[in-house]
Amino acid sequence: MKATDISSFATNQLSLLNNELQAELAETQLLTSTHAPVVLQRAGLALLNLAVNSQRTGLGGKTLLELGIDPAVGGGELHEHGFRVGDICAVAEQPKGAEKKKERESKEKQGAEGVVTKVQKEAITVALDKEEVDIPAGKLWLVKLANDVTYKRLNLTMTKLQKMQPSEHSQLTQVLFGQTSPTPLAEEELKQEIQWNDPSLNDSQKEAIRFTLASREVSLIHGPPGTGKTHTLIELILQLLARNQRILVCGPSNISVDNIVERLSSHKGIPMVRLGHPARLLPAVLNHSLEVLTKTTEAAEIVRDIRAEMDAKQASIRKTRNARERKGIWNEIRELRKEYRQREGRVVAELLRTSKVVLSTLHGAGSFHLKNEEFDVVIVDEASQALEAQCWIPIVMVGSVGKLVLAGDHLQLPPTIKSGNGKGLKEGKGGKERKATGKRGKSTDEVTHGVDKLSLAEDEPPTPENPKANNPSSSSSSSLETTLFDRLLTLHGPAIKRMLTTQYRMHELIVAFPSASLYDSRLQAADSVRTRLLKDLPYPVDDADDTREPLVFWDTQGGDFPEKVEDDDEAASDTTGNAKKKKASSLLSESKINPHEASLVSHHVRNLIQSGVKAEDIAVITPYNGQLALLSGLLKEKFGGIELGSVDGFQGREKEAVVVSLVRSNAEGEVGFLGERRRLNGEFSFLFFSFPFFFTLLFFSSLLFSVVFPTNQGGLSFFLSFPLPLPSSSSISSTSSSSCDLLLFFLFFFVFLVLLSFILVQLILSHFAGYFFAQEIGLTISFPSLQWP
Repeated sequence: MKATDISSFATNQLSLLNNELQAELAETQLLTSTHAPVVLQRAGLALLNLAVNSQRTGLGGKTLLELGIDPAVGGGELHEHGFRVGDICAVAEQPKGAEKKKERESKEKQGAEGVVTKVQKEAITVALDKEEVDIPAGKLWLVKLANDVTYKRLNLTMTKLQKMQPSEHSQLTQVLFGQTSPTPLAEEELKQEIQWNDPSLNDSQKEAIRFTLASREVSLIHGPPGTGKTHTLIELILQLLARNQRILVCGPSNISVDNIVERLSSHKGIPMVRLGHPARLLPAVLNHSLEVLTKTTEAAEIVRDIRAEMDAKQASIRKTRNARERKGIWNEIRELRKEYRQREGRVVAELLRTSKVVLSTLHGAGSFHLKNEEFDVVIVDEASQALEAQCWIPIVMVGSVGKLVLAGDHLQLPPTIKSGNGKGLKEGKGGKERKATGKRGKSTDEVTHGVDKLSLAEDEPPTPENPKANNPSSSSSSSLETTLFDRLLTLHGPAIKRMLTTQYRMHELIVAFPSASLYDSRLQAADSVRTRLLKDLPYPVDDADDTREPLVFWDTQGGDFPEKVEDDDEAASDTTGNAKKKKASSLLSESKINPHEASLVSHHVRNLIQSGVKAEDIAVITPYNGQLALLSGLLKEKFGGIELGSVDGFQGREKEAVVVSLVRSNAEGEVGFLGERRRLNGEFSFLFFSFPFFFTLLFFSSLLFSVVFPTNQGGLSFFLSFPLPLPSSSSISSTSSSSCDLLLFFLFFFVFLVLLSFILVQLILSHFAGYFFAQEIGLTISFPSLQWP
């Protein structure tokens, strides 16, 4: 165990965070300064033709603006966009098309900055930063800004850690930096009798809870997809409460926290409060949110009266044109706001004092409300998706913390890094790529370097016990991709971790690949889902080709399914030589699409629905924003309930059937950022029963030939696969397969024969104990038929 100097660590983090902020600011500035508002809206970075639906006072005396489509242009739903709760944005008078750049910038400066607090189909709500803002009466527009607020809090946290004297370092802090080892656990502590609240817990879940309760300083709960990690955390919280301990529960996103609030709220009588604005406005979440609780306590009645008076005066300002009257009203509002904050502060302090469980995002844990609060345990869910600096907020900025529990899966996707500090991906021919990261609409996505070829066996694969092997997050301690979960596992080893090994989401054939390649074959399907298929859903579904197979690969290799760069025709026609504009355009448009593959996806989705699978039980995901937009156009009107999203944005969610479009198909064999091992794992983690995969088999041949699956009998099983010439379809293309395809066919056929011979020898030596992987898991590989949709 090598100790880390705390001050040096904090200094390095400050440098990395500054680089990340500058990259985000530069990207946003480049886009907004070189493109018209309509182009930004098309990219999901802005919303046009807005009007104020309502204006009211929110928590902390903030002015809340609800914006919707101006009735003058027809009203209705908002345009597709990438705004999410917590995004920093600006509200300003909408510039006219003929306005010059200087006039447009002048209007933007006159606008107001704020934070998105609520997103609906027909409206979006923004909490304004300034107290006194005159909102123009005409059409408004909303534009996304770089989020420097998060970085300010991260910088405050790291600066405080940097300036701490050794005498100020708690036992927990010393353990987290390897300056002392975790307290050894006595055998009797790990075998203590526990009265379980939930008798359905499996052995690995009970072991994780028992270990965490016994641990003094730190505990890691490794929860692969579908293993009931949140379920385990709820039981852990109940056990801690039974021991009269106070708990702070955090997560990197609102949804990760709200999931716990929703589950915990089913246990009556727990005094808890949710800080911040919930991402999902579910009743179970709202009833425990700070905003609702401050309105429902007895002491809140006076606060409500003051808020109502402020709302009335703010409404009157919009109708008043006289400057003297407006000034007088603002003075009254200022006095009311001062009184409001004082009274509200007392209500909030009392609520927190009586709450045994406080829930917040990692960022929200740095709120002044928690500055003097003491907690026995801090639990961080989805810790492997958070920057390490984020995880230090509840440790450093809160009054005091005794123990840290991190729950997550370091073998899934790490936090998104834009500055190039993350060294996880090799630089290859892939060049710049734009990957989809949002659930709804387009967004400004990270520019990532790709890899030449995809192969899971070119290095030693990472496992739950050896996380450093070929693992981007552990490759460099100077990378923001190195999470606290990763670093602690590397620092103290698997002794501080317990893994959940039974998954309740996927058919055993689907879980076989991630279990063997990433989880050291320890991840097993529960009996309840081991053999269930789409045709076994609790409503009538036909027994058809598309519903009886749990895992299907559709090979889209060959000239009939070429990938394209979105808007590459438009880019080719740009001969102005404006390098700055071209660079900005590349951020918006350099996304891959595969139109013919999208049509094939549509065909498969139609088959599922015709077989009886409900549209709301189906998700279609893709790594690329361009393909996401293409699929949206093909599927949204035909199948209204279907969910479309990105691989990154969909991580951690569940659907009965998931269709994945991988897009890439080119002669060079480039797969770009799809070579990230944990992204492939993420694509396996969303579903229950069916998993169609659309991909080019040629690109994945290295993957398919290189992964060795050990069998229970000690023999070897290989997942064998070789490309076949794709039949031409008259409705797609009349061209025949090239000589290159034919050559590759014979090449792979030869390799197939060699491997087949090798396996036959293995079968004889092991008394026929080994089986082909295709036989063992019943995998189906399909090819597009001549009948094209």
